[in-house]
Amino acid sequence: MTRRSPGTRLRARARWWPLAAGLALTLTWSLPAGAEDPADAGLAAALDRVLADDRLSGAAAGVVVGDAETGRVLYEHRPGDRLMPASNAKLATSAAAMELLGPGHRFRTDVLTDGRRRGPVLHGDLYLRGTGDPTMLAEDYDRLAAEVAASGIRRVTGRLVADDTRFDDRRLGRSWAADDESAYYSAQISPLTVAPDTDYDAGTVRVRAVPGEKPGDRPEVTLTPPNDYVTVDIRGTTVAEGEPDTLSVEREHGGNTIVVDGDIPVGADPTVSWTSVWEPTGYAAAVFADALAGHGVRVSGGTLLGRAVPRGAETVAEHRSMPLKELLLPFMKLSNNNHAEVLTKAVGHKTSGRGTWSAGLSAVAGYLESEGLDTGTLRQVDGSGLSRMNLMPAGQLARLLVSVRDEPWFGQWYDSLPVACERDRMVGGTLRSRMCGTPAAGNVRAKTGSLTGASSLSGYVTGADGREMFFSVVLNNHLASSVKDIEDAIAVTLASHGGQEGGGVNGAEPAAPRSTTPGTPPSDLECSWVRPRGC
Repeated sequence: MTRRSPGTRLRARARWWPLAAGLALTLTWSLPAGAEDPADAGLAAALDRVLADDRLSGAAAGVVVGDAETGRVLYEHRPGDRLMPASNAKLATSAAAMELLGPGHRFRTDVLTDGRRRGPVLHGDLYLRGTGDPTMLAEDYDRLAAEVAASGIRRVTGRLVADDTRFDDRRLGRSWAADDESAYYSAQISPLTVAPDTDYDAGTVRVRAVPGEKPGDRPEVTLTPPNDYVTVDIRGTTVAEGEPDTLSVEREHGGNTIVVDGDIPVGADPTVSWTSVWEPTGYAAAVFADALAGHGVRVSGGTLLGRAVPRGAETVAEHRSMPLKELLLPFMKLSNNNHAEVLTKAVGHKTSGRGTWSAGLSAVAGYLESEGLDTGTLRQVDGSGLSRMNLMPAGQLARLLVSVRDEPWFGQWYDSLPVACERDRMVGGTLRSRMCGTPAAGNVRAKTGSLTGASSLSGYVTGADGREMFFSVVLNNHLASSVKDIEDAIAVTLASHGGQEGGGVNGAEPAAPRSTTPGTPPSDLECSWVRPRGC
């Protein structure tokens, strides 16, 4: 892919801003709302009314809205305040990954050896090397094992060595909450890992518990993928039908004992949990070892973790992931934290040879600066936004939304954003139950974000007059359980703007946003982080 120099990018960005007739280019980011277009005069008042919600009393709100075609700002409210972006940090991570890795980037997982073959016996070690693929399933490891068997190898005299040296050994991000440790949205980061299903929640195992036949029976528990890398400690009990269902699934700190505790009534629906594993490299190696055994390949020397493949090793089998442009869909639609962190470390390795958070984030910052963002006003310490140390002003997120529009990969990136009220999970994503029955439904494309006391929504919307707008809303320090409907009200106001009269379509007030699904997720989690993902 052709890459432009930072200076070229900045000159290209300048074309988005209004030109004074016959005069030099003037940046107009901070124009007062409606200063150049009387038709926008009512927009500021409408948005101010939304932000006057009592739930934001004492809270912090950064909001920027602008014309996507020209870059002209139509409205701004505290655009420079540094606020926790939550998962809006993924906008920066994903854009930088598309530019620095390229839309066609694929992760490799290889099986290699430096041993000598004598008939069906390999004298030496067999290496499993990962480069970060978060989409590896048990069936992919099974196909690798089948290729090893098809090559004629039936016995390995040495060890199975798991090479996870592409990244460093830091598994968890800065300031990630300790009480999230066993949650799948806080899974450990490794270049060798396993996902239990095609949501690709890498580094997790799916635990399914069903009640026994009668009170007093232990629940029946199954794992996906089946493995003995984790141990299940069943302490729960089946209770009489109609009694409270209190069954819980949690991994103990520092190991892979998953405790299933509490009560589950006879006839109750299964309790299903996607639970992170401790040390995903060992998890991947265990799943691959089982696959080898299943294909008749016996490894005599056990498993060793964390040693690099020696130079000159021969490739026995290989797997390639889907390209990044396709990986963007489960990543962005479902707000997958693990994907964001893998991409951050992969960018670090690509740009500096170091698969670390610091190297990756440095490269992301360099990309953002080349796009015209003031990186001195923000702090990014992980790729996903899970850390509460991240700080990003709404004004800088808005700049990014404008700047990426002329990238050759913009269409693929734009398509990865969740779409309001589109029920298909890989279309609507984290917005699939929001803004239904309003002009924003099927219209708003935006990235969501949620942590306790932090909520965000940034993306694009088309007004009633056909004008496309960008917007960024970052809300912090609120005590209400959720302020998602405030974000939705802003988006609906924009979707309704430009009608025949006033702020609404055909002179009507914008319809109140609503959810098609009863109940709301906990305020500190993305909708997609509540499993099963039904909110």
